[in-house]
Amino acid sequence: MTLSELLPSLGCEAADHLEPGVWPRSTCLGRDGELMFAGAPVSHLAARFGTPAYLIDEAEVRAQARAYRHALPDAEVAFASKALCTRSVLRWVAEEGMSLDTCSAGEIAVARSIGFPAERILLHGNAKTPEDLKAALEYGVRRIVLDSLDEIEQLGALAHHRQQVLIRVTPGVTGDTHAAITTGTEGQKFGFSLVDGVRDNLDRAVAAVLTQPSLSLVGLHCHLGSQVTRVDRYEQAARKMVEVLAHVRDTYGVTLRELDLGGGHAVRYLPVDAGFDLDGYVRRLRVALGYECSSRGFPLPRLTIEPGRAIVGPAGITVYRVCAVKRGSRTFVAVDGGMSDNARPSLYGAKYTARLVGRHSRAARRPMTVVGRHCESGDILADDLQLPDDLHVGDLLAVPCTGAYHHSLASNYNLIGRPPLVGVRDGVATLLVRRETEEDLLARDLG
Repeated sequence: MTLSELLPSLGCEAADHLEPGVWPRSTCLGRDGELMFAGAPVSHLAARFGTPAYLIDEAEVRAQARAYRHALPDAEVAFASKALCTRSVLRWVAEEGMSLDTCSAGEIAVARSIGFPAERILLHGNAKTPEDLKAALEYGVRRIVLDSLDEIEQLGALAHHRQQVLIRVTPGVTGDTHAAITTGTEGQKFGFSLVDGVRDNLDRAVAAVLTQPSLSLVGLHCHLGSQVTRVDRYEQAARKMVEVLAHVRDTYGVTLRELDLGGGHAVRYLPVDAGFDLDGYVRRLRVALGYECSSRGFPLPRLTIEPGRAIVGPAGITVYRVCAVKRGSRTFVAVDGGMSDNARPSLYGAKYTARLVGRHSRAARRPMTVVGRHCESGDILADDLQLPDDLHVGDLLAVPCTGAYHHSLASNYNLIGRPPLVGVRDGVATLLVRRETEEDLLARDLG
């Protein structure tokens, strides 16, 4: 049975009453103003699990994973675990055949706890600690992405068997995204820059790896940034990276068989946002890689990509309860969460929408700003939203597209416990990560 066939049984009206393109595909509005999420009423979930709460649609996560694997059947699709690293989520993507991109011993520990296959795990990061490297070696992580000459030396000393490695290259391609989440250009901390010419930077890294008997150089890695909408940027990066692969072959006689182009694929947070054209991305990559490899006589490398936000972002929403409404020259709606559960607006000006759920309102819409409970003027979740004029204390607000980097970036600012993560599928809700309690906060404080 299709989702559209299920909607009447859920008491839902047409899904087009929701802001287009930003809500999970399983969501729809009921006749009483209720929001149905993966077959469950959001107000019921809020009553059961409290607010604020992160909700994640398991079927949506799995569908996104399958969409990527279907679009790129010959490539390795690795979930960027930093977007949302929990046991359940990693289990879902593992069952869908994805690999895993990690960047710390902690993320490896979560993967290890569910038996995620080590041969399908990568470790990267600009400043891996000895603990990170040891965790990867101990679990048998197949590939480690090297980011500095110091790291090459450290890993070479720690590895007792031939460890497969990739070198991260900064290709000099902008992702046209916020400066705080741009990683593919000169002047940021990741990778080996090409700005002074390939021989000045990459060659030192390649030579250093080749002198380490415990390291086996198998490929190159790059990453342009996060929330990238333009597929032509990935095409440019692919062309540049094949040029570098050919340079390594011609200079060192080593043909590297793997190319990791990273992730950062954009999702829509607002109806006006541009989405990511996955089909166009695949077409342009195939043409670019085919042409560049053919013209340079280089065999097509095995491609790896690392979507994270694109897999889990659209599958999540966050539910808040209104604590206060202040009307004046500007109307503020204060909720029981804020920057501790969604740091993205304060970190880099991310924009969100929100809507009243749980009841229907015929009141006129007025511009309002949704703010958090923290002692910061910058604790703003969504600005200038058209919300019902009768909004009051106790109402529920839902914010879409919160599956990525909300749970991961959550903090205890003002000593507020982090929200629970609730998985929902076919109307059944399961607590995946419980709410943090005051006892949890005190447990680490030894007095």
